[in-house]
Amino acid sequence: MRSLLLSIFCTIAAFGARTLEIHFVDVEGGQATLIVSPAGESLLVDAGWPGFNGRDADRIIAAARKAGVNRIDYLVLTHYHRDHAGGVLPLAERFPVINYVNHGPNTETGKPAEDLSEAYEQAVAKGKRLVVKPGDRIPLKGLDVTVVTARGEQIAEPLSGGGGQPNPLCSEARQKPDPSENARSTGIVVGYGRFRFMDIGDLTWNKELDLVCPNNRIGKVDVYLTTHHGLNTSGPAGLVHAIAPRVAIMNNGARKGGSPEAWQIVRKSPGLEDLWQVHFAVAGGSENNTAEAMIANLEEQCQGHGLSVSAEQDGSFTVINHRNKFQKRYAAKK
Repeated sequence: MRSLLLSIFCTIAAFGARTLEIHFVDVEGGQATLIVSPAGESLLVDAGWPGFNGRDADRIIAAARKAGVNRIDYLVLTHYHRDHAGGVLPLAERFPVINYVNHGPNTETGKPAEDLSEAYEQAVAKGKRLVVKPGDRIPLKGLDVTVVTARGEQIAEPLSGGGGQPNPLCSEARQKPDPSENARSTGIVVGYGRFRFMDIGDLTWNKELDLVCPNNRIGKVDVYLTTHHGLNTSGPAGLVHAIAPRVAIMNNGARKGGSPEAWQIVRKSPGLEDLWQVHFAVAGGSENNTAEAMIANLEEQCQGHGLSVSAEQDGSFTVINHRNKFQKRYAAKK
């Protein structure tokens, strides 16, 4: 009887210890964010660049295998640009992808856009297609994954858990129009108990403000992947300061993103505890980069180190830098 009770206790303890894992793979200024649910299902946001001898596909696969993942259950394409969509076909040729999630066809035209769309369609032909709109949910077991932006539209109703409050920062916001695919990015908010993570791809200034003005339909988040790699065409204070992340992750490259103006907006966000970066931003200098311990790659010619977040249902989480094994735990808020 004692051994049976001990076995049951251990089983319950193991179940309770399960975490949400988020891995920010270095694809040199593109995006590849691997989310692994407590149940072991996987969602990949974007797949980096094409070319480079399959560099980005190889890095994603290495991260997936290290996380115990043998397939991608959902591959969410935020938008049709090479640094996000270009790596989809190389990945699909090397690793199983089951469902391809997107906002519909490419809205850009011309030979480069057509070539990119054709390569993406070759990959989709190997799996199943799921076209989403704001308000839809991606059925990843154990998580609440809500589409908050897609094809230039935003959720009509606020998210539960704090969304819907008036945003006083809207009156100070200026406009920066953008007709490109960036403004049509598919964005998601991932919930796991009291923990929330937001990734809205390369959504640009005006559409970000539409999401939180006049009311903030998102509410606050724990971890925010900086929009558009930290370029100053995205990331207005009206959005960043309204969602008030505890931690921001900047998926910049050495010479892409991490612009001083955008970096300062994030750094001054109320309640921000830390800003972590995938790369040291050359343009930022010492004044506009975070502490070296929180930067995954210090050199421009790097080994492709990433960052990871391990989150628990109570809202606590840990961020890990794979370059130096430095990690920091953020306790659950009372």
